[in-house]
Amino acid sequence: MDRTKVTGPRTGRQKERYSKTRIRLLDAARAVFAEKGLDLTTIDDITRRADLGRGTFYYHFGTKLRLVNELIQSMIDELNGALERKCQGHTELPEMLDAIIGAHVEFFSQRWQDFVLYFQSRADLTLEQGYEGLQTPFLEYIKKVEELVDSTISSPIPPPVIRRLACAIVGFISGYYSFAAVSTEGDDVDRTFASLKQAFVAGLTRFIRETIPPEKVNEQR
Repeated sequence: MDRTKVTGPRTGRQKERYSKTRIRLLDAARAVFAEKGLDLTTIDDITRRADLGRGTFYYHFGTKLRLVNELIQSMIDELNGALERKCQGHTELPEMLDAIIGAHVEFFSQRWQDFVLYFQSRADLTLEQGYEGLQTPFLEYIKKVEELVDSTISSPIPPPVIRRLACAIVGFISGYYSFAAVSTEGDDVDRTFASLKQAFVAGLTRFIRETIPPEKVNEQR
């Protein structure tokens, strides 16, 4: 039996049952990943939480890797959409940075399990098992942050610098949001995190402007 082969439903009723079961497995996996982490979670952990058999898991996903990739891709797609909506219309750098951070706060405020998955997989490629394919959605996500920041800067900045800036923003969000979650409870997580925005936005704005040649800064004033 080829357990990596994933088949699909053929009739309308089968499609509905297939979709519900798939969501059930994804929800169970998200919950267990948040508790045990990507590496330590097994297929048996997921199927027990979903109250389904291993055969059902293999029918829908074939491998744990495929399930992880689907969860990450779906979450990043939603996060990129949230960034687009929140950052639309902002043309000044400080306001854009504030909007980018605010979009993450709003997105994860009621999605703690997704944040844990985001935090774990963002730090990935250092995990023991390694999860091939996670690079693609996260590179798309970093590229989105780069484009948003770059859209507020009139003079060109070298791509490596923009990439480092985008990674700094993402690193701040994942690091400080997790710190806020450890040090506070409930809705205070978002208030604590939001209170850090002003200092970070001011510091990052200053750093970005210092990377622009003096003559370009003068042109922007």
